[in-house]
Amino acid sequence: MKDKQKIKKVLENTEILLEPDDLISTDHATTLHYYVISKPYYLDEFPDEGPETKVREGKITWEKPKLLTPNYMMNMSGFSGEAKKAMQMIARDNPDLAGLLYKMNYRKQSISTFTISKEIEAAEAEIKEEIDENDENLTVIIKGVDELWDVSLMKFIQSLVLKSAYKSQLPDYEEKGFLSTDDKGYSVITRNLEGLPIAASEEIEKMFEMVKNGDEDPSKLKKELDRWGVFNAYQDRFFDLFRED
Repeated sequence: MKDKQKIKKVLENTEILLEPDDLISTDHATTLHYYVISKPYYLDEFPDEGPETKVREGKITWEKPKLLTPNYMMNMSGFSGEAKKAMQMIARDNPDLAGLLYKMNYRKQSISTFTISKEIEAAEAEIKEEIDENDENLTVIIKGVDELWDVSLMKFIQSLVLKSAYKSQLPDYEEKGFLSTDDKGYSVITRNLEGLPIAASEEIEKMFEMVKNGDEDPSKLKKELDRWGVFNAYQDRFFDLFRED
């Protein structure tokens, strides 16, 4: 219970001091440059050690977002039995319900931690000046709590993903004809004449071309076909990739 209360307090005291100009891209990988600044916890016991601001600087990269369906998610690894049962229920009632997968690459070892001998407001101004000089469009400054600074970071990440989905990805997919809205107001995938989601069909064609050119591992293509449940429809083309002319 104490841990939950701590996390709740951190979430309530997290403040975004600088919002990034851009959102997560629909078409390519996106890298976020973040700074989480906080008052060092030891200043509560030794205030004469200040003024100081603890800074954690790092980067997070997202792969290109992936449009998928409940059935596709059931064929992915990493989900518990309970989660798969829930997906089965969703797939049964709403087989075309659209979902977005954001694969995030977050490595703690890539974090740089340092101290600025200034109050938080002055440290914030110094970092903003550096960001302006580097002309970075996807950078965030977060004011968090020293001992649980990554909770503050994750709160912002969740916010960025949701904002990107509703303001960037979903409108873009609708414009491309990959999505439509059903009578309940849900975003649902659109399918081609073979019953395959149009977005998946285009992605599969790109993967076939990449495998043919030696730019993609055939096993990844096979896995993608299996996840969509369409390997049988593509198996002749798949095996043709390995036949010598």
